[in-house]
Amino acid sequence: MNWLFLLGLAVAIAAIAAVTGLKPGKTRPVAHSRMMGVARVVLVIFAVVLAWVAFRGRPG
Repeated sequence: MNWLFLLGLAVAIAAIAAVTGLKPGKTRPVAHSRMMGVARVVLVIFAVVLAWVAFRGRPG
């Protein structure tokens, strides 16, 4: 495994945790806060932009 794959795996795990609201025990709840809602919207917009760039850069 190269470092880019491991970085992508860490980003994917962090994104899943952010979207689902997973958290360690004894921490403040933020899963249903306004800030987490905005973070989810920003994450979706970022994913759409990356997908658009990927499909736009593909030859054909």
